[in-house]
Order: sequence, then C-alpha cells, then structure tokens
Amino acid sequence: MKKATFAALALALTAGSAMAADLPSYKAPPPPPPPPIMTWTGFYAGLNFGVGFYAQNSSNAWGAGFNNHGGSRAGVVGGGQIGYNYQITPMFVVGIESDIQGTSIGSGAGGNSYNWLFGLPPVTTATLNWFGTVRGRLGVSLLSPQLLVYGTGGFAYGGVERNGWLNQNRTVQTGWTAGGGAEYMFVALPNWSVKAEYLYTQLSGNNNNGFNFGWGLNNVNNRTRFHTIRFGVNYHFHFGSSAPVLAKY
Repeated sequence: MKKATFAALALALTAGSAMAADLPSYKAPPPPPPPPIMTWTGFYAGLNFGVGFYAQNSSNAWGAGFNNHGGSRAGVVGGGQIGYNYQITPMFVVGIESDIQGTSIGSGAGGNSYNWLFGLPPVTTATLNWFGTVRGRLGVSLLSPQLLVYGTGGFAYGGVERNGWLNQNRTVQTGWTAGGGAEYMFVALPNWSVKAEYLYTQLSGNNNNGFNFGWGLNNVNNRTRFHTIRFGVNYHFHFGSSAPVLAKY
C-alpha cells in the first residue's frame, strides 16, 4: 500500500514538472533608458543681438585744448561667439569665450570741445564700428543644473572712428572688459542654450592726430567706454565632454 502511494506521488510530481516546463516563460520588460546627463563641458558656438551705449564722458582728449565728448547715442549690437566650458564640479564651471560684434553705437553733437585761442565748440562725433573680446568665464550652477550664472572678463579691442571739424581719425583701440550673465540649457534639447549678458568695456588709443585752430596738429589720447546688453543662443557640441560630471544630482 505504501509503495503504491509513493509511486502515485512520484508520478504526480513528474507530470507537474513536465507541464510547468511546457508553459511560456515570462520576462520583465527592460527598464527605460536613463535620461541624458546634463553637462556644460564641451565646445559651443552661437549668435547674439542686443543694444549698447557709451558711458558718461566716454571720449576724453587732451591736446592744445581739451575735449570731453559726453554725448551718447545708443545703437544695436550683433555678432557671434565661440567658446569652451569645463565643469570642474557639479556646481562650478570654468571656460573661455571669444566674440566679434558689429555695432552702430555712436555719440552725436552733444560733446564739447574747447580751443585755448578761439574757444570754439566744433561738432564732434565718435562711432564704434565693431569690437571683439577674449574672456574667461567662471560660473556657478546653484538653483538648477540647467541654469549657469557666471562672471566674465578679459581682453577687448575695437574699431573707433572720430570725426571732428577738419579732422578725422580711425583707429583700432585695445583695452579690457568685464561683466556677467546667465545661461540656461534646455532639458529636452540639451545641445541648445539661451543666455543674457552685460559687459562694460573700456578701450584706449594713442597718437590720434587732430587739428586745433589755436595750435595746429595735436596728439590726443581717446578713451572709449561703453555698456552692452546682449541676448544670445548657443549650440553645444559636447564631443570630448565628461558626461557623468552631474551624476550626483
């Protein structure tokens, strides 16, 4: 009796195993791919557009008389930029950027010029035709990995044209620039970002010859100081970038 019972149990177990082997196997679906990791590291290039205007007392000249062309006319600014960022920590980003701009910034007849002999105030104008910068950038990403707030500063240069009564000067001036801005990278389009930026720039030039009725030709040292506010868009190439830098977020 016992042998018959054991035989029946063994047969039942064997049949159950065979039926289980014939059933289709079930596998869980693969997990969705992780979202792309946000990083500022890499090369980028873009375009910008904005406005600019001279600082107060932008063009100062000293010769046989004195000139202080404080009049200012705002103008448009537009151009392009290229650069490279490196994200050294999830919070801090360093980089370098170079840009070139065309402008219509100029000063009108609101300036004044004094001649020791005649005291005549000739009409003078100063136009900033173009300028460029090569700047370092230091950014902080505090509120969001996509938002970079940065300070920037470095070398500046530009083409300045000054037209006065019986004299005209065109020269390339050099100097410095400093400012800051904010840049936002889109989550859905991680290769694209938009930015807003302010720069203060001062350029200096030597040996601009001007004609003065009291003393004839005189060498003047003109300083061009101006503000710019620009808005731009950048495309980030990201090749060669260290993508896992923001994995801690």
